Amino acid sequence: MLQDHGPGQVGQKPPNSPEHIMVALGGNLTSVAGGPLQTLKSALGILAKQGAMIRATSSFYHTPAFPAGNGPDYVNAAVRFSADWTASETLCNLHVIEAEMGRERVQRWGQRTLDLDLIAYGDLVLPDLSTHARWRNLSLEAQIGQTPGELILPHPRMQGRAFVLVPMADIAPDWVHPILGRSVQQLLDALPQAQKDEVQALQ
Repeated sequence: MLQDHGPGQVGQKPPNSPEHIMVALGGNLTSVAGGPLQTLKSALGILAKQGAMIRATSSFYHTPAFPAGNGPDYVNAAVRFSADWTASETLCNLHVIEAEMGRERVQRWGQRTLDLDLIAYGDLVLPDLSTHARWRNLSLEAQIGQTPGELILPHPRMQGRAFVLVPMADIAPDWVHPILGRSVQQLLDALPQAQKDEVQALQ
C-alpha cells in the first residue's frame, strides 16, 4: 500500500513526492523505435537512463483512440517512479523523450508516436485550487479547443479516463487524489463499465 503523505500541498513540493511521480504513456503511430508497444517500452528505458528510479510499471493495454474515431487504436500504460526533479523538470524531461520518439505537437489530441502525460507528482496541486477546478470542469468541447499555458497537477481529466485509470490501478491503486479525496481504485470503480471494458490488456 502506498504511504499516506497527508493532505495535498498547493504550489510547493510535497514531502517524499519523488517516490510518487506518475506518468501515463500512450501512442498509436510508428516511431523510430517501432510500433506503439515498442515505443512505450523504449520510452521507459530512456526515462531510466535520464535518472528516474522506476518503482512500478503497469501492464500494456489496447484502447480505442480518444476522442472516438481519432485515428488508430492506442497502446497505453502507466509508470510510477522517483527522481530528483521538480515537477517542471519532470515535464521537460518527458517532452525530451517524446521528441526523441518523433512526437510533433501539431494537433491537440491528434495521432502521435508517443504521449507522456504527467498525471501526478505526489500530492502536489498546481497552480492553485481555483485554476484546477476550472480545467477539471471544462466540457469536452471546450477541452478540445483550449490548452492550458501552465502545468496543472494532478492531471485535471485523469478521473474520467479509463485508459489512464486502468493502468494506474496497476501501479498505485491506493494513491488518493489530493483534491477529490478518492483513491485511484475508487475513481476507476466509478466509471461506466463500458468505458472500462474498452481497455484491454495486451497478451
